[in-house]
Amino acid sequence: MKVPKARKLASGNWFIQLRLNGESVPVTASTEKECTRIATLIKAEHAAGKRQITDKSSFTLEQACEYYISNREHSLSPSTIRGYYTIKNNRLQGVMKKPVRSIDNWQELFDQEAAIVSPKTVENAYLFFKSVLNDIGMTLPRITLPQKEQKERPWLDPEQILKFIDAVKGEPCELAALLALHSLRLSELMALNKHSFDLHNDLIFVSGAVVFNKENTPVRKKTNKNTASTRTIPIMIPRLKTLLEQQAFDDDKLLGCHQNTPYEQINRVCERIGLPLVGVHGLRHSFASLGYYLRIPELEIMELGGWSDYETVHKVYTHLAKLDRLKSKNKIAEFFSSAAEG
Repeated sequence: MKVPKARKLASGNWFIQLRLNGESVPVTASTEKECTRIATLIKAEHAAGKRQITDKSSFTLEQACEYYISNREHSLSPSTIRGYYTIKNNRLQGVMKKPVRSIDNWQELFDQEAAIVSPKTVENAYLFFKSVLNDIGMTLPRITLPQKEQKERPWLDPEQILKFIDAVKGEPCELAALLALHSLRLSELMALNKHSFDLHNDLIFVSGAVVFNKENTPVRKKTNKNTASTRTIPIMIPRLKTLLEQQAFDDDKLLGCHQNTPYEQINRVCERIGLPLVGVHGLRHSFASLGYYLRIPELEIMELGGWSDYETVHKVYTHLAKLDRLKSKNKIAEFFSSAAEG
């Protein structure tokens, strides 16, 4: 009796998803041969009326995770699937082999995770396992999660941007840095090729992204992070056009380096000249900060930068507006101090 071909998961296990009477039945085993044997047995027993469809609530947590992920592998971004496997392979490892319905100490389990990883990692894990349980008709109890620290992502102000542009000139990361200052994400930078530019009209076409899949291999997506991310940006830094005109494209790619390289190189430049270590993403936010100082409306900066939500740009603008108000108060204080001295 034929069963679907087993496929190897990122966890190292082998997986077959049977369909019996319209129900999905996941089968996992440590070897391909064993996975196929078990699946064949299940299918034969079901055909002979000796096996009822297993209630999904009897899945182990590992089976439930693999069932959830396998149903989404062809519809979600490779980087999203990679993130799911990272959580599955690293969080709640003590109960992965237990039936989900037998796990009743969820708060304790997440408290244990909170002791070893960041609050953000715990929250991501909670949201993943909550979705996994919902997928098999169960509900994850309400959990008190550790409070996240509100950390401001560093960016450069206009004076710092000019200082950085001067310091990065001639550095290996200069091209990537200037593109990041045009609002490009790292994944978007890695997807650029010779078709991404119209140098006659000074335009950058941002379309597609390079992300890592579950095997930690970079893969190109035709789509960006969101629909707003596919956009056309004018070249605004003259030095960038000069570099692009001189650029030789490597295998139809603009940047022929590892994805972590621009981040590391940019931070080395920042450290050398005493600027915040902003990395690629901090330079992207610096684009938004420059928009504030030039009094460009937030919605226009959102469109140029490919932000789909108002919150990110608004946070930058709000933060900088607070700094401006503090400067105004200092000027008032200086006025009264000068009057008292006179």
